[in-house]
Amino acid sequence: MVTVDLPAARRLAVTIVMSQALLTAVIALGCLLAFGPLAGKSAALGGGVNVLANLAMVLFAFGRPAGADAAQVARSFYVGEGVKLAVMVVAFVAVLTTTKVAMAPMFGAYVATFFVYWVALANALPPLGGRPASR
Repeated sequence: MVTVDLPAARRLAVTIVMSQALLTAVIALGCLLAFGPLAGKSAALGGGVNVLANLAMVLFAFGRPAGADAAQVARSFYVGEGVKLAVMVVAFVAVLTTTKVAMAPMFGAYVATFFVYWVALANALPPLGGRPASR
């Protein structure tokens, strides 16, 4: 059986979203300085889509009060993932239909924010297989 410390998971999730926002700002500033205003704005929008979607996920997934049963917690995570997907689609449609963007900086920043999640997850999970048995 695996147990999850929900307050610690909530803190990790919020830290990930904040780190994604910081990375988005750094990439957008770098694109602005290196390639101009359109690239900077595009990078900010691309990273911002993922930050906004992940923030929605965190708010829905961890919105349950302490002491909720396992079914409620699981349901809130499924709803959170659905909301995340919906926010991502709506945000990309809004950006792509209302704003002129440079595709490479936009999608580059969007993809870069995923690395924050994967690095944080890799560092938070216990190693596979546990410790080797000693003789």
